[in-house]
Amino acid sequence: MLWYVGVLALVLIAFSITVYALLAAILYDSLDTELGATINETSLSLVHEIAVEGKGGRDAAASVLDEHIAPRQAAAIFDSEGNLIAEDTAQGGIHATLPSMNLVPQSDAELYTLPSGQGNSVTSRRVAIRRVNIPATNNSYIVVISQPFDRVNRELRLFRIILALAVLAALVLTGAGGWFLARRSLAPVVEMTERAHRISAENLEQRLPLTNPHDELGHLAATFNELLARLDDAFGQQRRFMADASHELRTPLSVMRTATGVTLEKGERNESEYREALQIIDEQARRLTRIVEDMFTLARADSGRRAVNFHDFRLDELIYEVMRAAEVLAGRKGIRIDVGKLPLMPYHGDEGLLRQMLMNLLDNAIKHTSSGGLVSLQTETHPTRYTIIVIDTGTGIPTEAQSRIFDRFYRVDKARSRAYATEIGSGAGLGLSIALWIVEAHHGRLELQRSDQTGSAFAIFLPVNNSH
Repeated sequence: MLWYVGVLALVLIAFSITVYALLAAILYDSLDTELGATINETSLSLVHEIAVEGKGGRDAAASVLDEHIAPRQAAAIFDSEGNLIAEDTAQGGIHATLPSMNLVPQSDAELYTLPSGQGNSVTSRRVAIRRVNIPATNNSYIVVISQPFDRVNRELRLFRIILALAVLAALVLTGAGGWFLARRSLAPVVEMTERAHRISAENLEQRLPLTNPHDELGHLAATFNELLARLDDAFGQQRRFMADASHELRTPLSVMRTATGVTLEKGERNESEYREALQIIDEQARRLTRIVEDMFTLARADSGRRAVNFHDFRLDELIYEVMRAAEVLAGRKGIRIDVGKLPLMPYHGDEGLLRQMLMNLLDNAIKHTSSGGLVSLQTETHPTRYTIIVIDTGTGIPTEAQSRIFDRFYRVDKARSRAYATEIGSGAGLGLSIALWIVEAHHGRLELQRSDQTGSAFAIFLPVNNSH
């Protein structure tokens, strides 16, 4: 507001100076025009009185001055030698004086300014002087007429006062109006600031007030509210992650403590009982290791500290290797693994991460497929992408759960997942989340294509010309 008032002040001052200069030029020009007209009329009348009427120089000069000179003007007529022959003083006894003879023009009138204090005038005056030649007598006369600047100065002084008052009033009104409008316009900012100060991690559900959603402040508040919504969702996910992680870590620890407690409860145990307890502890320890490793992987991915090491390799060879490893897991449940003939699939990416991604998807498919079922892998090649589809013949994923399958620690069938986890050390609900992050790190897409009573199909889309 102060900057605006300052700029407006400069503009108004510049405008006022310009208008004042134009008015002063007009008034001074009007004074010169009036003096020029008076001296021309006086000169013509003097020629007429002498040449036509035949009057003497002194009589003609006195008659002409009495006829044409205004009360505010001082006039005098001199002969060619510079002797005064007639005079008409202005109000206050102001006389018109003759300058040096060498300054008198030969024909046309000339104008000059007589500063204040010269002659007997206390104010500056504008002077017109002209030499008048009489053709019949070959004589010449010098006409001098002066007029003060007081009326022009008075009008300019009044105009200066009006301009100063107008500029001052405009600045005061503009400043007051700008202050009012600024406070009114920025009131939502003050309210948003106070509300933002009260928002913390404990009350992220609160939102900033949205007075006008169509102006700039409304857009700012809406954007900030969207940020708060994302933060609230992120904090909610973090809390759920912490709760789920605590639950997942507590279960194997509880099993281990129970196994050790039961084993140590009795003073003497045979070797098979100790081996059984150690086997339970080993299984739960492997499960804990898997959970901690997956959590560490996701934590590093979220913070951006998990580097993706891109290099060239054969994706079809990687698929064969992962399928052979998955056959070991599937054999324990009596599940058949099928992969057709793979085309040549050169690729540029992180081989280790892609191996983990495929293993997680196959692990998930085996987990939800009953004994005697089939897990198959199909590939499609396109000019711009590779498509890998993992299909199982399990019971499928319920419709209400399909939107959450990539959430961390989310499991459709928790009881069955834990039973499977006891066998192979998985089932923490992080496999699909890690797989999704790996695919997105390779600029690809992972989605659930279908899931019904006949089974599920997950599709992986990887760009052929992948670059990091």
